[in-house]
Amino acid sequence: MPSEHAEVQVRTGVAADLDALTDLYNHYVRETPVTFDTVAFTPRERRPWLLSHPEDGRHRLMVATDPGSQEILGYATSSAFRVKPAYETSVEVTVYVAPGAGGRGVGTLLYTALFAALATEDVHRAYAGIVPPNEASVRLHERFGFRHVGTYREVGRKFGRYWDVAWYEKDL
Repeated sequence: MPSEHAEVQVRTGVAADLDALTDLYNHYVRETPVTFDTVAFTPRERRPWLLSHPEDGRHRLMVATDPGSQEILGYATSSAFRVKPAYETSVEVTVYVAPGAGGRGVGTLLYTALFAALATEDVHRAYAGIVPPNEASVRLHERFGFRHVGTYREVGRKFGRYWDVAWYEKDL
């Protein structure tokens, strides 16, 4: 079900979004430490990721678009937290906003839609990893009720240095 706010519409992601979603994610791969992927993806390589987020269930993909241009302004996902069966009611969530789309409430709209969809699913907790410093992400997650539960120190190496990951959790 689409939701609108100012100049942003949020909907479930679909296969036709793959190229734009791959481009958006690759920006973060190439330019930032917020993802620990280090090599950009082709849409073909990202297709299994897209297919792992169906329209229903615990693992969702929500996409924010500009209603006029249909340009993708960001996306949010819930994905498997860990692969072992006992973890199935826990999800890892993430949100990516397109360069230049910050300050429009895109992240807030995406998480609002994602958590509304998850409210109908058998999900107990959501987890989010944030690579500091990223105050905008910390504020977004805290606004949605996440609390800091710990930090893995120097857990990833990218751009020739080590990065921490601060972990946040939220009851669902």
